[in-house]
Amino acid sequence: MPPTETTTMARLGVTAVAVAVGILLPAGVASAAPASPLPTPSPGAVTVTKAGTSFLTATGITAGQPVNVAGSTGDYLYWSFAASAGQTSDVAVNVTLPPAADRHGPSTWTVDVFDGLRRRQACTAGAQAPTAAATDTTVALNCILRQVRAWAEPWSGDPLPGTYYVRLSTTELPEQDLGLPIQVELLVGAVDDDNIVPEDGDLKTPLVPAVEPGAILPAGGTAATPDASASPDPAAQAANEDEGFFFGWFDGWFDGFSSRWIWTAAGGVLAAVAGVVGFALTRRPRRVVVR
Repeated sequence: MPPTETTTMARLGVTAVAVAVGILLPAGVASAAPASPLPTPSPGAVTVTKAGTSFLTATGITAGQPVNVAGSTGDYLYWSFAASAGQTSDVAVNVTLPPAADRHGPSTWTVDVFDGLRRRQACTAGAQAPTAAATDTTVALNCILRQVRAWAEPWSGDPLPGTYYVRLSTTELPEQDLGLPIQVELLVGAVDDDNIVPEDGDLKTPLVPAVEPGAILPAGGTAATPDASASPDPAAQAANEDEGFFFGWFDGWFDGFSSRWIWTAAGGVLAAVAGVVGFALTRRPRRVVVR
């Protein structure tokens, strides 16, 4: 029986679908592959077993140094590491969740990275804020930063050499699950690019914040007094010179008042004088009526 036109069209349609599936299947399999491998610990690196609770108390780590910390859900955990120009940092975090029987719902975890000026840096790849189901035992987070530049404009948010902070937190969590124990594993990897194009500039100093909580007094003692013979602070000396010669006339006269008080009083006097002069200039003479 000769094939009809409908049967021929059906066969052609099936053949086209089979060819399309054969073409798209390898592409789909390739897209499912990970974008980049996770960092690996450096040989002989000492494991860090603590974390900070703020920017000031962030625990310092190095690239390739593993971190294994016990914490609680709802805590903010901070670490800091140094990055130089040409490096691309990869932050990988693995959180072991509490038993499923103790949890009451899904939870969302977030890893954020800040530079030395505490500006939040964007992640170019990785699961930065995954959501763990109530039955999951672990949740993996990953953040690949942009390549650190040698310099940048002040208004830009480009990553610059200096200190970087990593913060792990929970953004969405059932209130009943707060305080449950967790185990956090963190690792920061750094890839150096030897083929980086030289830039027309260089950062003068790395973006490392000055952390000076204060001097610790000795037991039963007092704070050390500055040495009078020491040379004066150049910054303070320059500030005193910038005050000008006018305020030098009144040194010691108004120790309890600042320059704002002096300018306010002078402005009030000038305003009063200007008001009197203006009234005298605009006052109309009285008309004399002759009877």
